[in-house]
Amino acid sequence: MLLTEFEWRTLLLSVKIAATAIGFSLPIGILTAWILARCQFFGKSLFDSIVHLPLVLPPVVLGYLLLITMGRRSVIGEWLSSHLNISFSFNWQGAALASAVVAFPLMVRSIRLAIESIDTRLENVARTLGAHKWRVFITITLPLAFPGILMGIVLGFARCLGEFGATITFVSNIQDETRTLPLAMYTLLQIPNGEQGALRLCIISVVLSLIALFLSELLNRWHKKKLAG
Repeated sequence: MLLTEFEWRTLLLSVKIAATAIGFSLPIGILTAWILARCQFFGKSLFDSIVHLPLVLPPVVLGYLLLITMGRRSVIGEWLSSHLNISFSFNWQGAALASAVVAFPLMVRSIRLAIESIDTRLENVARTLGAHKWRVFITITLPLAFPGILMGIVLGFARCLGEFGATITFVSNIQDETRTLPLAMYTLLQIPNGEQGALRLCIISVVLSLIALFLSELLNRWHKKKLAG
C-alpha cells in the first residue's frame, strides 16, 4: 500500500474533521456572504472586519479564544455540556470547530465575490414580477453563485486540512481524536528518527493542497465562462 495504517487513520480523521467543519459552517457562510454583498446597514464595516478577523489573527490566539469561550469551564461550554450534552473540549468535534473558525473567512470571501459578480438586474426583474427576496435568493442568486460556492468549499476544506495552531491550542494533540495531518507531522518531528514519517505526511499534505488549488482554478474559470455566457 502507498500509505501506512497510521497515515490512513490520520488522513481519514483529517478529512472527517474538515468535512464536518465545512458542512456545518457552509449555510452560515452563504448567508454571511449574501449579507455582505447585498445589504447595506449601520456597522457593516465592523461586521466585515469581524468576519475576516481570523485571517489576520495568529491561529494560537483563535485557539485560546475558543478555549476560554467554548471550553468546559467557560460559561458557554459549561451550558452546552449541562443542557445539550455537547462538548468541544479535547475531541474531534472541537477540532472541527477550530478548523471552521479558521477557514470561515476564506469561504465567505469566495462566495461573496461570486454573489457580487452577479448582475443585479436579474434579481431586480424577479422582484418586479412579484418574487419575494428569499425566493429570488434561492432561485436566482444561489444557482448563479454556485461555482463560487464550490470554490469556497474547496478552499475552506483545504484550509481545514492545514489547520494547526488553533487546533492544538483548543483541543490538544490526541492520537486518533484530534491529531490531524499537521499535528501528526509535529509529533513525528519531536521523536527520534521521525523525520521520514513527517516527510511522508508532508508530501501527502502538499499533494492535497495542489489538488485543492487546481480544483479552485478550474472552478474559477468555469464561473467566468458561465458569467460571460
